[in-house]
Amino acid sequence: MSCMACCPTRLLPDHARRTAIVSHPRRVAFVLLSLAYPPLMYLAMGRFEPRWLSLLLFAVALLRALGTRERLWIWSAAGTGLLAVVALLGNEALPLKLYPALVNAVLLVFFLVSLRHPPTVAERFARLQDPQLPPFAIAYTRRVTQVWCGFFVVNGALALATALWASDATWALYNGLLAYLLMGLLHAAEWTVRRRVKAAHGHV
Repeated sequence: MSCMACCPTRLLPDHARRTAIVSHPRRVAFVLLSLAYPPLMYLAMGRFEPRWLSLLLFAVALLRALGTRERLWIWSAAGTGLLAVVALLGNEALPLKLYPALVNAVLLVFFLVSLRHPPTVAERFARLQDPQLPPFAIAYTRRVTQVWCGFFVVNGALALATALWASDATWALYNGLLAYLLMGLLHAAEWTVRRRVKAAHGHV
């Protein structure tokens, strides 16, 4: 998720549009690899040493760095690369398991920054469907962004706890499945509340 991804490509200047198109496959590869990271890591643990598994995390960092020019996501790529370096040099699995917690921390910062400097993340997505948002919708999207901040705090804490104290299987189960289910439930709940809010203000 990035600010550029929240903006319609047609609003970008020509050179930025070309950059966005070129980086699109890298972004898709990054998202797919990030989603598959916990189960892939779990399947490889015990079969390969952590120093070799760090190559997978290096690949994630490289795809993230090549797919963006935004400072926050470049720092995210650097943090991911640092975890990979620590795993490589120390031949330890813990840095590899900390990646989901790092992702939640970066997303938390991204959403918090948008609260400080609007439009919020939720408002940007809402404006893709309705560029002329009424005041009640702007206030609602701000609240949605705050709710997601709370989610990233809780989810990040659980990701960190499973990395530090849980078994590899529990870590993979939570970060590779349960966390996504919780995210889907939050999306569904927000969609239901959004419909009620729109109906209350006479919007269908």
